Amino acid sequence: MTDKNKKQFGVWLDSQHAIVVGKKENDAENFEVLAHEKVVHHEKDGNESAANHSEITELNKFFKNITSHMQNVDEIHVTGTGTAQEQFIKFLSETPQYKNSVAKESTSNKMSNENLIKYITTQFN
Repeated sequence: MTDKNKKQFGVWLDSQHAIVVGKKENDAENFEVLAHEKVVHHEKDGNESAANHSEITELNKFFKNITSHMQNVDEIHVTGTGTAQEQFIKFLSETPQYKNSVAKESTSNKMSNENLIKYITTQFN
């Protein structure tokens, strides 16, 4: 399979926000922003255990919302701040649909949509 035919995606994320970059059409040449996702927080009351469980549930829902924009992934480059990208790659490796995808990661500060598209393009060239 040539690089042109591979389904490649890039994701910039932190613990609150994600930007998904990919090619809309299978034969498209250029990457573009496919989606922005945010963590949806729920009211937390109760004990620490319930709050922790709620946080894990919110994070998993956040990751599922991100992956809803990426079908049949061959390669993905995940970048961002903190440990969110490591957690997301672990989520992908534990999800049957994505476990055979090649995932790479890097750390980067938040950037504009245009700069993110350029950055992801260089990661796959």
